[in-house]
Parts: sequence; C-alpha cells; structure tokens
Amino acid sequence: MTPSTQGSVPSDSSSLAVAQAYIRLAHGLDVHSPGYIDGYGGPAEWADRSERSPQQLQEEAARLTDLVAQVTDPARRTFLEVQSRAMHTLVRMLGGERLAYSEEVRGLYDIDPERADLAELEDGLNRMDAALPGSGTLEEREERLRARVQLDPDDVLRVTTPVLDELRRRTGNTFWLPEGEDFSIGLVRNQPWGGYNWPLGNLRSRIDINVDLPVLLPSLPDLMAHEGYPGHHTEHSGKEARLVRERGWHEHSIQLINAPECVVSEGIAVNALDAVMTPAEVREWLTGDLSRVAGLDPDDVRAWLALQDARESARGVNGHAALMLHEDHAPQAQVVEFLMRYNVVSEARALKSLEFITHPSFRSYTFTYSVGGRLVRRAMQAGAPREVFARLLTEPVTPGELAR
Repeated sequence: MTPSTQGSVPSDSSSLAVAQAYIRLAHGLDVHSPGYIDGYGGPAEWADRSERSPQQLQEEAARLTDLVAQVTDPARRTFLEVQSRAMHTLVRMLGGERLAYSEEVRGLYDIDPERADLAELEDGLNRMDAALPGSGTLEEREERLRARVQLDPDDVLRVTTPVLDELRRRTGNTFWLPEGEDFSIGLVRNQPWGGYNWPLGNLRSRIDINVDLPVLLPSLPDLMAHEGYPGHHTEHSGKEARLVRERGWHEHSIQLINAPECVVSEGIAVNALDAVMTPAEVREWLTGDLSRVAGLDPDDVRAWLALQDARESARGVNGHAALMLHEDHAPQAQVVEFLMRYNVVSEARALKSLEFITHPSFRSYTFTYSVGGRLVRRAMQAGAPREVFARLLTEPVTPGELAR
C-alpha cells in the first residue's frame, strides 16, 4: 500500500498544499451536505470533519482558489479550477443563497441542463409500440416482456459472475488495469439508484446492485460495464494508480458527488460497454451464453433488445422531468405521469425515478448521464475511440474540455 492509502501524509510537500486544502474543504462541505464525498482513500490527517460555518467554508474556498492559481501543470490546474468553482457554488447554497435550478446545474457540474425533444419522445413511443409483441397497451406488453427477462434476486450474483469475468478480460486486453485492483459486489434495497460503485481507495471499490426493482438480464452487461469494467471501478483505480501514486496529485484520492468530475465519470460509464464490445457481440452474448446461464428464452431477450433499440430516444426523459419539477414547478403527480408515459414504466418505477431527482444529493445529478454520455460519445466518434477512452480513464479531463 502507498502512504496515501495508509493514512500518513506523503513527503513531497511542495505539491501537497493544494490537495490538502481541496480535501479538507471537501470534508467540511460533507458535514453540511452528507454524501457529498463519494469515496476517500487519502491521508486520514486531511479528513478534517470539524464543523465550520458556511462563512468559514467560504474563506477556505477562497484560499483554495489562490492555491489552485499557483499550480504549474496546466492539466492539473484546469481540473482543480473547475472543481473548486463547483465547491464555491455549494458553499453559496449552504449559506442560504437560492439558485435557479439551471444555475445550480451549471454551477455544480459545469454543464447546461437539457430538455428532451417531445416530438422525438413521441416518435420513440411509436417505435416501441411497433417493437413490442402481443396485444394490450404499451405498458402492459412491456411489463409482460420485462417479467420474462428478469432475474430472480437470488440468481443475480451467480449470473453477474461470468459477465464481470468477460468484461474484466476485455478491459485488461483493450486498455489497462493496475496491479492489485479489485472490488466486492452485493445486493441492497431501499436506495434511489439501480447500481452504485463506492470507491474505497487502495485500488478497491464496492459495487451494490439495488433489487428494489427487478434486475433484467439484457441490462446486466451494461450495468456491470458501467459500475465495474471499464466504467467507474476501472476509472477510479486507474486514476489512483496514475495520478495519485505516480504523479502525487492527491486530490484524485477523493471523489465528489456534486462536481464536474461526475459528468466525465458518468460519461465514461454510459459508454463503457461500447468501449469493449460491439452491439453485435453484446447481442450474441446475451442471446447465447448468458441466456443459457440465466435459464431464459433467447427469443424474449431478442425482443427486449429490439425494444431497447426503439427506446434510444428516451435518454433525456429523467432530465426533462427534473426541469419540470424544479424549474417549472410542475406538481409531482404530473411529473410521475410524464415519467410513466415516456419511460413506459409502472407507477412504482416512475416513483423510483422521482425519488432520485428529488434526493438532495441527486436532484441535479441526472444530467451527468445524458450530457456526460453525449460528450464522451462525441469525443470517441471524433477521434480514435480506444485512445480517447483510455485517456479519460487515467487523465483529469473536464466537461468543458470535452465540449470543445
């Protein structure tokens, strides 16, 4: 283990002051906004959780800005500038300043919130209607097909094992995995998300799969690529190895949940499966080996994949719903109805989405998926996809840099 994962402060003090101030401020913010820190594997001495007033945190944020301006490496400085601006935004909010919802999104994530195109959503419903077999309403047919491709909760981890094994193999062959990286995986309930990767430091993380709602076999490769290989776990362990251990940039030993880094991180995760498998390979895998492992009818899996293809235009539904709720001040019942219609889900699933976009830590987070996914996808399409993705896994890149 390196010093940064054992709780002792590393000795290269000339470049540590800015990282220490950054990490100290993050812990101060987390006291006021629990969950702000997504993971921390750095020195215990820097994790100052003493309660400071918003005014004191504002003073700390100003000092951090001064330290960031003195950073000589342009890549490191740019990352810290964008992150520290987001910290300033949160300090303002904690101090009682009421920001318009769009300003909150821009301030915390360095992106503009985006509404969905309602005409595209309607077109998507028509394509889903054509793709779904059987009779009845769109939701009734979707629910029947969903039931045929879902996994029993007791079977989720067994089926997940070969998925992770293959994704890890491909990630190691296509990109790079640091020696000693690993994670644990488990099932949870009563959470507003479907899956979560918790960075633990020392190249480790924990993946939780929420079984409040059914886990679907056709969604499992994407979920495991998103949270594991080559998504969140790969990014966190890769940046710890390359940025913290090799360069001494200890600000990357902490992950913040309401910050621009999440846009890039979720953009990586949204595109993770495409980075290691073609759509044809995923389809063959799901309707072949994985259907046999799960004991499901491959024809049902094919039908669900066709539905997913038709559903592509629904990517911006949750963000649009968040804007309806927080910016347009639409009643929650109207937002739930919107989610049910355009996500083609039951009221229970719509309420789970509503829970996410009303959660204090996640109310503006939903745009990291849609905007982050689009920015990373565009960058991969504009250059050599594997080289672009490899850089994102190990280098500090901001949303603004991706948008250029």
